[in-house]
Amino acid sequence: MTRENLLFAVIGVLAGFIVGFLFASNMAQRQFSPSAASTQNLPANHPPVSGAGGDAQQTFADVQASMKKAREEPQNFEAQVSAARLEYQIQRFDEAIGFLLKANRLKPDDYETIANLGMVNLDAGHYDQSIKWYKAALMKKPDDISVVDGLCAAALGAGDTKEAEACILKLEKLDPQNVDLKQFKDKLSTLKAK
Repeated sequence: MTRENLLFAVIGVLAGFIVGFLFASNMAQRQFSPSAASTQNLPANHPPVSGAGGDAQQTFADVQASMKKAREEPQNFEAQVSAARLEYQIQRFDEAIGFLLKANRLKPDDYETIANLGMVNLDAGHYDQSIKWYKAALMKKPDDISVVDGLCAAALGAGDTKEAEACILKLEKLDPQNVDLKQFKDKLSTLKAK
């Protein structure tokens, strides 16, 4: 066998593998695509197959219903919390804060609502408000690591080095392995250097 023949043989084998791979891949996609599955052998009254858009429409309807209920029932604590959760999930932080404030007026001692007001204000960039709510939460549960962590982030965001330093020390005592500690300390050093 000459060198040229050997080269043609290797190229032919590689081409065969590539063509076979493309063919198999194409067949697999056709066989398992949602659009093909949703139209084959299903009764006329069958609900939409996953991926056909029905789930997104139902979720949107659920969100709208929850928001409507919260607005129509301002004295319903659970409706306010549920609406706040949904607003938070779609990153409408100020709207979530509004619903949480209504919930807090209904149940001022509810720890989760107070802690969530700290978190949502932090995510919204309202650092002073976040600090206020996180401190209120820590009055109820002084060792809640997630609240202390959030307070550190809020204090650093506000540029409050004194509050941040105290908070970082507390977090270090409560959770010495906390992954945020190094970032908090680095940011604190940067703030102090200014």
